Amino acid sequence: MAVPEFQSIMLPLLKLLKDGQERTVGGAIDPLAETLKLSEEDKKEILPSGKQKRFNNRVAWAKAYLGMAGLVETPTRGKYKITQRGLDVLKQNPERIDRKFLEKFSEFQEFQKRTKRKTSSNEEIGKVDSENPEETLGNAYQELRDNLARDLLDKVKQSPPDFFERLVVDLLVKMGYGGSIQDAGRAIGRSGDEGIDGVIKEDRLGLDVIYIQAKRWEATVGRPEIQKFAGALQGQSAKKGIFITTSNFSREARGFVDKIEVKIVLIDGEQLAEFMIDHNVGVSPFVSYDVKKIDWDYFEEE
Repeated sequence: MAVPEFQSIMLPLLKLLKDGQERTVGGAIDPLAETLKLSEEDKKEILPSGKQKRFNNRVAWAKAYLGMAGLVETPTRGKYKITQRGLDVLKQNPERIDRKFLEKFSEFQEFQKRTKRKTSSNEEIGKVDSENPEETLGNAYQELRDNLARDLLDKVKQSPPDFFERLVVDLLVKMGYGGSIQDAGRAIGRSGDEGIDGVIKEDRLGLDVIYIQAKRWEATVGRPEIQKFAGALQGQSAKKGIFITTSNFSREARGFVDKIEVKIVLIDGEQLAEFMIDHNVGVSPFVSYDVKKIDWDYFEEE
């Protein structure tokens, strides 16, 4: 089954704590996963941020919300246990514990007032209720990033060929290739129709070189184009190459590079836009938020 949203984890987590023992969030992961019948693949699912497993994150937020309502407490660093209120709730044998259920407790009501959460439609309410705040923030960021990537690629496709040449140079240098802008510009400075070809340093010392081909295309790049590029690499006695396109590669093209000895990296339009965003090429920061957590070491007693 899919990883349940964090509200569906609240009741199973509270039941797990019924024995009154102190537990860590990590210590609850495996027992809860077994109770919820999660597969190994479910347990390994990662958040869009790439920094935490989705199930672990949702267990942590379930614990946090139970704590906001006074159903669990944190008696020692990094550990938590059920409170008398939590035990009383379990005696009621509730079918589900969620935000609405927790609203009966004054502490949780105060928390809601502080957060001032507002929605404008039932659809939005349903969406927000199924996500914890971290997921809401992460999903909103990913949506903004996806829209930016699409707009960025459209802009690249509309730009003239010589601009595309400069873009590739800027990107490769920002990614750590080519040494300086001047070195990279001289190495890749041979323009062609709708693209560029050239050789660039793999590092600042020039210990190895990479052959570059870039196509500002709309059509799918097929295997014949990649075979020509591989032949050009052999003619240069080159071992590494990067083929960049604003479109995409066919399945046959991708299958071909997996079977040859020469290392060829294929970068399609979507990946190009992602790299541009990651390395601030053609984009600039608009707004940022620092999401912080408690520094437990700061409060550690000497």
